[in-house]
Amino acid sequence: MLSTKTFTTVRPFVRKVSAMGALRSKHTVPDLDYDYNELEPVISAKIMRLHHDKHHATYVANLNVAEEKVLAAQAKNDVAAQVALQPAVRFNAGGHVNHTIFWKNLIGEKNGGGQLHSSVLKTAIEEQYGSLEKLSAQVNAKTAAIQGSGWGWLTFNPTIGRLDIISTANQDMASSVGHVPLLGIDAWEHAYYLDYNNVKADYFKNIWRVVNWKDVAGRYEDAVAKYKSSKN
Repeated sequence: MLSTKTFTTVRPFVRKVSAMGALRSKHTVPDLDYDYNELEPVISAKIMRLHHDKHHATYVANLNVAEEKVLAAQAKNDVAAQVALQPAVRFNAGGHVNHTIFWKNLIGEKNGGGQLHSSVLKTAIEEQYGSLEKLSAQVNAKTAAIQGSGWGWLTFNPTIGRLDIISTANQDMASSVGHVPLLGIDAWEHAYYLDYNNVKADYFKNIWRVVNWKDVAGRYEDAVAKYKSSKN
């Protein structure tokens, strides 16, 4: 199972075939913790069905196929084929991991979406950025600046031991640049176009209404604990 709270750069997700030829387990699309209409009116049920059941499922299916091909190439000691397959593994593994985080990062307004309660994360946000509003403005600016498709991220940066704001292209993971992903905003058109058309700024603005800050805070606390442990 791919970790969505990885602390270091994620290596290619390839399982070695044992001497007995044991089969690896296949990746699957995780179930949502809520109904498809949970995030309305910010994100429609129609988008959620397409995004989760079709787009995420495609990344998972393609990742499983790519890994099977890598295993076959390993069995043949075909290094060239293994190297050639790495872009497909990276892209589809990123699509799987990023979306798995994304679903957990969201919750309906009626169930606490958008509410950041007192926590070590809230304190860190206020100390670094002044307020949640100022943080969201900076994340939105970084995400809006993406050329093409990608993700905007609130992360824990272990290099500086603090929160950070970054963006990644396509389906690249925050962990690919050494950051711990806390909150991801999907800036691919399939995440918003049916609801917002070309006005993605409104999507970036509204998505904060359905952020599951309890989930984000838990990721932050885990990241800080691992960071402190690494310093001991």
